[in-house]
Amino acid sequence: MSSKTKTLRHADPHRDREAAKYENPLPSREMILEVLDREGVPLDEDRLASLLGIESGEREAFARRLGAMEREGQMMRNRRGAILVADKAGLVKGRVLGHPDGFGFLKPEDGSEDLFLGPKQMHKALHGDIVLARVTGLDRRGRREGSIVEVLERANQKIVGRLFVEQGVMFIMAEDKRIAQDFLVPPDGAKGARHGQVVVAEIVQQPTPKAEPIARVVEILGNYADPGMEIEIALRKHDLPTEFSSDSEKQAAKYGDKVLAKDLKGRQDLRSLPFVTIDGETARDFDDAVCCQPLGKGKGWTLWVAIADVSHYVKPGDALDRDSRDRGNSVYFPRRVIPMLPEALSNELCSLKPEVDRLTMVCEMEITTGGVVRHYKFYPAVIHSHARLTYTRVAAVLEGKLAEPPIDKSLNPSLESLYAVFKSLLGARVKRGAIDFDSVETQMIFDDKGKIERIVRVVRNDAHRLIEECMLAANVCASDFLLTNNQPTLYRVHEGPTPEKLEALRSMLKDFGVTLGGGDEPHAKDYAQLLERVKDKPYGGLLQTVMLRSLRQAVYSPENVGHFGLAYEGYTHFTSPIRRYPDLLIHRAIKAVLGGTTYDAGDWNALGVHCSETERRADDATRDVENWLKCYFMQDHVGDEFEGVVSGVTGFGLFVTLDELFIDGLVHISDLGADYYQYDQQRHLLRGERTGVRYQLGARVKVRVVRVDIETTKIDFVLANVAGRSPSAEGELPHSVPVPVVHKPRDQDKKHSKLDTRQADGPKKKRK
Repeated sequence: MSSKTKTLRHADPHRDREAAKYENPLPSREMILEVLDREGVPLDEDRLASLLGIESGEREAFARRLGAMEREGQMMRNRRGAILVADKAGLVKGRVLGHPDGFGFLKPEDGSEDLFLGPKQMHKALHGDIVLARVTGLDRRGRREGSIVEVLERANQKIVGRLFVEQGVMFIMAEDKRIAQDFLVPPDGAKGARHGQVVVAEIVQQPTPKAEPIARVVEILGNYADPGMEIEIALRKHDLPTEFSSDSEKQAAKYGDKVLAKDLKGRQDLRSLPFVTIDGETARDFDDAVCCQPLGKGKGWTLWVAIADVSHYVKPGDALDRDSRDRGNSVYFPRRVIPMLPEALSNELCSLKPEVDRLTMVCEMEITTGGVVRHYKFYPAVIHSHARLTYTRVAAVLEGKLAEPPIDKSLNPSLESLYAVFKSLLGARVKRGAIDFDSVETQMIFDDKGKIERIVRVVRNDAHRLIEECMLAANVCASDFLLTNNQPTLYRVHEGPTPEKLEALRSMLKDFGVTLGGGDEPHAKDYAQLLERVKDKPYGGLLQTVMLRSLRQAVYSPENVGHFGLAYEGYTHFTSPIRRYPDLLIHRAIKAVLGGTTYDAGDWNALGVHCSETERRADDATRDVENWLKCYFMQDHVGDEFEGVVSGVTGFGLFVTLDELFIDGLVHISDLGADYYQYDQQRHLLRGERTGVRYQLGARVKVRVVRVDIETTKIDFVLANVAGRSPSAEGELPHSVPVPVVHKPRDQDKKHSKLDTRQADGPKKKRK
């Protein structure tokens, strides 16, 4: 090794880091990239090794490091095998997002503008793959267009789909429509599966520019219309874990079903307080209990929110922790739950069932008559729930009616205090300016075969809102407690509208003669005030929908940027550790602060990304199942006519939500009449060039069901006639606009603001 290369390796700024990790440290990745950058030309591996002073005994390890850097897109090799920095080659690393029509997009890791990938490029990769692509120019619509240079990481090792046999050729069509390529199946690769059956297949050859992907069947799920098949497909399509490890099951079982005397050490004994749980009729796990008592006339109340102490049983790094972290949250399908924790914990030992002792973490709050939390404290406790109540029964008592079955009168004082503190918290919510979007929630009623019998509207009562406000208060206290004590954690953050969406919203509002306050950075209060001004207007529902879609999604992040929709400066999820992993982390963090230490969960940012992704994964899976069930249900309604509202406007047609059934379908633009229709994205409308007829978001229409494709979960409508069509004259408004429709919140979301849990951007409906 020359003195020059010795000096070069010694000058590596990350030399100490590498020495701490490896017995025989190599030049760091940063140093390798610096040398490549300094030389300014592609280098063959021997020349690069020479410049870095790599000894003969280090060449194998050096080659492995170069291979890892190549896989991660930091560098690449040209056709001659020479090494160059990927950035220098004008390459972009990102994830492929497929589209059912065969094209796709590359979402760059650096956050830059997406690249359009044509069908020819999508023949090289599958949805989810990590690739390097070169920007090749602009397509005819002005979008950046790319060409895939190399696939760095394959996202799909298995697929779920239907097996078809045509002219002796077997192939599988993926259930995930973002994977538009068919997978060839070799003659011996069907494992006995028959034409039309749903299968799980292992990909044995990924797609290439010149060859179709190949897969072999590893599991036969059954026929497409078999009961429960929609859930089996969703589980595999979204790669949802369904089996707990044997270590997890054993660990959960060893705890038994009773609280032991040794577990009470260091806990406050609150078993004499009249705690109750208030949930839906079908709930099976109860992770929160509440109790409230007055402090004295005009002094406010003491509110106790007790949450199941899952962290007492699930320790960092143990088998239960690994499984629950992997799942991220429970998944609630219609008639089936995929729990985050084994049922021995989620439905038994950590469920705050009535008339048994349970370990909890308690947030005790003193709340003024003005709804202000004057003081709070957290501590571990043991409680004894006095009753398992339902929203319906509690609402009856609050309305002065007789609950069925009756509620023990000894609980009435606590329920009355809970109602009083709820009204004070609700008043503070209004004063704070939190956004309160009206919505329609629905619930599917099933027959004995697991298919939809009917879809009904769910009416939220004061008992729902009472519990929601109690949970919100405890979550805010948890956020403040951890922030005050400088404990790193995961916040539930919700940012305001992007500049682009804000500009589009203001443009839309201008057409209706209304404005949104707040300038370039509106506050939640500005949204709330505008909602109040337009709520009784004919176009109120339309503007509410547009305002909702202007907001971003709520996510988990270690950076506290506040919660826009709820108008909180800081917010966490503390109240559902049975069904959400972030809540379990919050409990551990609070316990660490109480014990005078700091909880280190590792990479908090990576945890936030993971938990946000598992939440979206659950949403996508449940949405797939609900859409399939609705399509199955609508097969019996082909030819029927329904009233509905335009709930989405695209360049290819109108999405309509039916009034009676709360089911969406598409009226294709070709079925709107003999005219050319222009799509106005900002105003959410289609306008006929010749007739001037407008179809705008929120317009009421009457449609006929003409086609139901259960395989693609698509429902097609045609206009029967227009009920209250929006007038053709510019600037006039839709005749009538109902409130937007959202699905019934799953149980894991039931006790938190709908704005916090829903996708604020609205459903993404892409279809042609």
